[in-house]
Amino acid sequence: MNNSKTSKRGLIVMKKRACLMTLLIPFLLWAGCSKKSTPPEGNGVLRLYLTDSVGSIEQVNLIISQVSVHTSAGEDSAGWIVVNDSLATYDLMQLANGATALLGEAGLVPGHYTQIRLLLIDSCQVVSEGESYPLHIPSGSESGIKLNHQFEIEAGKLYELLLDFDAQKSIISTDDGYLLKPVIRVVPLIVSGTISGTVHPLKASPYILATSDGDTIQTTHVDSTDGNFSLIGLPEGYYDVHIEPTAGQYVDTTLTGVKVSAGEDTDLGVIVLRHILAR
Repeated sequence: MNNSKTSKRGLIVMKKRACLMTLLIPFLLWAGCSKKSTPPEGNGVLRLYLTDSVGSIEQVNLIISQVSVHTSAGEDSAGWIVVNDSLATYDLMQLANGATALLGEAGLVPGHYTQIRLLLIDSCQVVSEGESYPLHIPSGSESGIKLNHQFEIEAGKLYELLLDFDAQKSIISTDDGYLLKPVIRVVPLIVSGTISGTVHPLKASPYILATSDGDTIQTTHVDSTDGNFSLIGLPEGYYDVHIEPTAGQYVDTTLTGVKVSAGEDTDLGVIVLRHILAR
């Protein structure tokens, strides 16, 4: 794969995206776990969701064979508890603009947990410009992808986590295809909120960024049918929301000091981009 083709695709360049959270078509890939939100007596419930940041690649198909968590009460090799062991395929590019996929749900014994692990099989793929390429994941089917996130499970309570998989930063183009070096942030939903709104005109194909202290926290494109957007899983605080047109002659727009509160949606209403007048 030559360098010019790689550059053309923009597979590594992020256009101002540190992309910790974004999140097209809502779907739940439910894989054989209990759907009950009421835990077995004495247990708490862990629920895991998967989402992704927007990118230029057409598809990133991850085939996950097992999701597990590690308890601090067990040794490294013996402390893993399976949350979901049903094989399922997740196209990360479908997880944008507020969409998530359910990775699993399980009742867990109350206590302290320290890690999350995703085991993948070797036939994961990337689709770019209509062509499929193998996605190499070092130790993906052996030790898996491990995420350090410490959390407490309490009896009778539901604990929800969002795994934000930044595919655009995680996927590296190589001569043999693509290499996955996962960049994932784990976000407890209980301490996060959302920003939503509508951007017109649609022909501007707006790209939305939420930044905090100069860092890009979340990005998305607006829905091509109605102009709606949703930035989910944002920790409490204040954000600058940047609207960048990617087509036509329109002026970039920035809304500063947008407040996000846990468990709430901040609706920015309808934002109309100003057209650049010809001289």
